[in-house]
Amino acid sequence: MGKLTTHVLNTSTGTPASGMKIELFKILDDDKLLIGSWFTNKDGRIDNPILSGSDFKLGDYEILFHVGLYQDKLDESKIQDRFLKIVPIHFCINENRHYHIPLLYSQFGYSTYRGS
Repeated sequence: MGKLTTHVLNTSTGTPASGMKIELFKILDDDKLLIGSWFTNKDGRIDNPILSGSDFKLGDYEILFHVGLYQDKLDESKIQDRFLKIVPIHFCINENRHYHIPLLYSQFGYSTYRGS
């Protein structure tokens, strides 16, 4: 059975991004349906799969990583003109397998890939 997981690493500190808000949306034509909202644990992960079992369905999704809010927690100065505030990743689940979407993040850039 398929599942969806994620992991966020702060590459500027070399540590997991603990306490980052993540939202997942199902994309239906021009509409976005919020599936859920989570915060990463001390390892930069969500404690359980974001999607699994009967909730795991084929289709288009968008995951939002709230990197600006996370960065505000780290910086007491709360920089007003952040370069990145939200990192959206629009992806498609097209087979019943494990989809892992990691985010490698710093305050000025990011990368992602489909992991397993």
